Amino acid sequence: MVRIRLRRVGRKKQPSYRIVVADARSPRDGRYIEVIGFYNPRTQPATMTVKEDRALYWLQNGAQPSEPVHRILDKLGTLARLERLRQGEALEVLVSEAEAEAAARPPISPKTQYPAQPKPKKAEPAAEAAE
Repeated sequence: MVRIRLRRVGRKKQPSYRIVVADARSPRDGRYIEVIGFYNPRTQPATMTVKEDRALYWLQNGAQPSEPVHRILDKLGTLARLERLRQGEALEVLVSEAEAEAAARPPISPKTQYPAQPKPKKAEPAAEAAE
């Protein structure tokens, strides 16, 4: 069975993911068939990019999305476009609509990350001794 799932990339404690098409028996970060998108949960809002035509191709040919990828595709509107494709709309119209939606979204800087947790400061003994 072919699955559309997330493949982890990025540094330690700073995950980002590629959305890949892979055999269900392959390891999470192992062999894949094709990269169809990117997901970075550490930006605000999260960065999600999908090659719409390839995602629709794989979904139409029976690839099953994992739960996280299903939520991403639903948020981007890909699953709604898949239903319209199955009802007979042209692929080119759906892909151009997806590209227009992607262009309308404001660009997100990859440097926009969650702020680091401030370390608790120790009480300053010098200030207490001066009083």
